[in-house]
Amino acid sequence: MSQSAYRIEPLGPAHDREGFCCGVDALDVYVHRQARQDMERRLAAVFVLTRDGEKIDGFYTLSAHSILAADFPEAQAKKLPRFPLPVTLLGRMAVSESLRGQGLGEFILMHALERALIGSRQVASWAVVVDAKENARDFYLKYEFLPLPSRPGRLFLPMKTVERLLGK
Repeated sequence: MSQSAYRIEPLGPAHDREGFCCGVDALDVYVHRQARQDMERRLAAVFVLTRDGEKIDGFYTLSAHSILAADFPEAQAKKLPRFPLPVTLLGRMAVSESLRGQGLGEFILMHALERALIGSRQVASWAVVVDAKENARDFYLKYEFLPLPSRPGRLFLPMKTVERLLGK
């Protein structure tokens, strides 16, 4: 099925959260039990990939976050102020197990990056940060995310790079 058959929209009451299965228990449980509460409490913005407005075929979350400049690689850190830097946290992201290998992970990621970039123009954000699970780390590295020296599982992508990747 073509990516054009899908749309990404905020999680809402019509979405079948219990029907989502990506095969990673922590992510499945998050969608089933926590995502809606996080939205209601404004702890995370949850966006779902869907074809029909009901079935969830994938999702991602975005939240405000901050990181100390000292946590970044030296080349970036020396150019940054010493106070905590505003970043956008791509907290969770997954595609339904039945749809793997169709390029939907990239589709969701690009949507998340574009939304983060747009937001950064209204509420400052220096980078997008993700805590990559071991099996997802290579996926993010392919899109130019860089590891933080102090936490190799935590990756970042400066907004300047996001602009270039998206051609904006």
